[in-house]
Amino acid sequence: MIQIKDISFSYGETPVLKNITMNLEQGRIYGLLGENGVGKTTLLTLLCGLKKVRSGSIEIDGRNPWKREPSLLGLQYFLSDEVAPVNMKALAYADAYGRFWPNFDLGIFKEIMEVLETETDKKMNAMSCGQLKKTYISFALACGCKYLYMDEPTNGLDIPSKSQFRKAVMKYTPEDSTILISTHQVRDLENIIDPIIILDRQDVLLNASVSEITSKLYFDYSNVLSPDALYSEMIPGGAIQVKVNSTGEDSKVNIEALFNAVHKHKELVKGIFNK
Repeated sequence: MIQIKDISFSYGETPVLKNITMNLEQGRIYGLLGENGVGKTTLLTLLCGLKKVRSGSIEIDGRNPWKREPSLLGLQYFLSDEVAPVNMKALAYADAYGRFWPNFDLGIFKEIMEVLETETDKKMNAMSCGQLKKTYISFALACGCKYLYMDEPTNGLDIPSKSQFRKAVMKYTPEDSTILISTHQVRDLENIIDPIIILDRQDVLLNASVSEITSKLYFDYSNVLSPDALYSEMIPGGAIQVKVNSTGEDSKVNIEALFNAVHKHKELVKGIFNK
């Protein structure tokens, strides 16, 4: 389990995170959402030990990631949004660097590369942006890590590749792993992320499962605008509205509408979910 307690972080005099607290459980694929600059990428780098919290604590299976103990490093992988076009063939890169992760499987790497329609015998610095991203995604999934952090993994992928990515995540990650995916492309991932975290600079506005969200909020798709809606937006054929679920009726979460409703009514939504 990942336990984050009252952490703060700043770049010089510029605060990025302040008093952030949450727990991340095993067997979940968390979607990490937030406006630009709220510290989503910073949080991922703190979790994998690339940065040190200024105050508060992070414990992963009871260990501090900043200590960079090899036994914990072998359980984690951080896939950055920016990937390096190294002067190596993809298969050679995977074979050379995969040995740092005890569960890495070169056969799985080749299998995922085939699923993502990317060549293993091509040099990575000769690949397109999308091909390079898919190579690193394949490597990340082949590591078989217990904790996987991915920063904007669908950036640079075409539409078919996004579908292949979702299938690969579901098929090749261990059932007891904890996956945290930071994204702005919520429609790319809305069918696989659950729970959903909405991060603010000084708060966690939401950390809830989809079932908990739908039990407390109702997503209405109709032609009639409701005056008590927390958020409403016109869409083709009518409108999407987010309301307090006072009847217990089930609905399908619209993540973009959820995000906008939470940001429009931060304290109200926090109160609803903290009851």
